[in-house]
This record gives sequence, C-alpha cells and structure tokens, in this order.
Amino acid sequence: MSEPVARIAVIGGSGLYSLFDPAESEKRSIATPYGTASVTIGTLADTTVAFLTRHGVDHSVAPHLINFRANIWALASLGVRAIVSSAAVGGVHPDYAPGTFVLTDQFIDRTHGRADTFYDRGSVQHLAAADPFCPTLHSIAETALGGELDGARVVPTGTVVVIQGPRFSTRAESLWFRAAGAHTVNMTLYPEVPLAAELGIGTVNLSFVTDGDAGLAPALGDEDGAGDEVSAELVFARLAEAQPRIVRAIETVIRAIPDDYEARELIPAHEVAAVLAQQVTA
Repeated sequence: MSEPVARIAVIGGSGLYSLFDPAESEKRSIATPYGTASVTIGTLADTTVAFLTRHGVDHSVAPHLINFRANIWALASLGVRAIVSSAAVGGVHPDYAPGTFVLTDQFIDRTHGRADTFYDRGSVQHLAAADPFCPTLHSIAETALGGELDGARVVPTGTVVVIQGPRFSTRAESLWFRAAGAHTVNMTLYPEVPLAAELGIGTVNLSFVTDGDAGLAPALGDEDGAGDEVSAELVFARLAEAQPRIVRAIETVIRAIPDDYEARELIPAHEVAAVLAQQVTA
C-alpha cells in the first residue's frame, strides 16, 4: 500500500453531512471492488482526517441500502487505522434518556440481507467479535470526554440493537430490545463496525440519544414520565441542536488518539492485503 493519506476517519451519522470548509478540503470519489465511495479529506483537530457520511450529503441513502463494504474498503485504501463515528440512537432504557451521549461498546444485530463480510468468496475468515468496538480507542475516548460534554451526560458503555430500518420500532419491539439487554437502538452501526475490524481498522462510536424510541426512555429530569415517541422530525431537530457538541466531541477524541495507535489484528494481515488488492470497479 502507498503512503497513508489519512490514518483517522470520521463517519458521520444522521445530521452530520459535512465536516470541513469546502475551500480547505478535497472531495474524492474512490472506486472499490464493491462500487464507488465518496470521501472528503480535510483537517480536524490539527489532524488530516478522511470524512464519510453514511446517508449521503442529502440524506438520500436508506440505512439498509448503505454500501458499507465500499465505504470501509475506501477508507482502508487511504491508510485509515481508526474510525471515530457518530450515530443517532433512540433510548430503550431509562438510564439512556434523550440528550445523553453514549460511548457504545456492544451491539445486537437485528438486520437482515446486508453484505457483512469481505471474506465470503475463496477465503473464509471468522472474525472474533466479543468486543466489536476497539477497547483501546474506547478507553481513550472515555478518558478524553470524561463523564460530561457541554453539560450533557456521557455514558461510558452501552449496548445498541441495530434494526433494519428505515421504519422505527413498535412498542413491543422496544420492550423486547430492553429485555434483551439493549440500551439504545440504531439502524446503521451493523455491519459497519465488523467490516472495519475485518480490514484492521479500529472503531469508536459516540452516539447521541435523540428520543425515547417508542416512548420508553423518559426525558432528562423526568425519570417518572414517558419518553418522547420517535419521529423523523424530532430526531433531525434534536440532531441539529446537538451538532456543535457532536463535532466538538469528535475533535476531542481525535486529539487524544496517539500517533502510534495501531488497531487489533483480528484477521491475518495477508488476508487483509488480498482484499485490498482486489480489482476495483468504476
């Protein structure tokens, strides 16, 4: 592989569609074996960063149609070793109320039909996924952010259940997710996280709780009350309000990642190299 373009990437979830001044960044359309991915290279926290938005700059890509393999392959081809991602989530547990930030460390996959491995032809590799998010990056982010962000609570752990989308949960499903041990619900963190791990990229996720999913998580300061039932309008309004804090949190985490950070080798390096050597398609 050539000299790395960027060793850290930011993947923006709903509400985070740009990160740099257009005059001081470079947009790249990167051909991969799985299709084309759009990546912007710029500077954040005095660091060269590759930025990719999951849903596109106009939020036109539905969760189940995101080309996760193209996105992760493109970042790996640029030399990315660490991903700091943001995500909008609903709270299905009373301790994860709207307005809370969560450093997610576990997921429960409830998606279906998504291409979720690079090793499905010729070479089968079994990814160890007990700790799907990088423990080192998680620890770095927890220390850097502390327990509070601009007055908002930062919870150091959380289990997200990833649903297919684009519809939101029924009340029965929310109750089921809580009973299964989930704290939050999201539509996009799977298969993004294990795909990154397959190519030797560590991930850390900062989620923002926008709502109480089907009304289960109470609002902050109203522990005995019912939460806000999720709607697209509510989610986007709260994301717009929280966006400056989300960006500051991302900057804080990036500043804390040491230059010599290396992700875990969960797949043999020669197998990763073989995937990255595949012929690209326009």
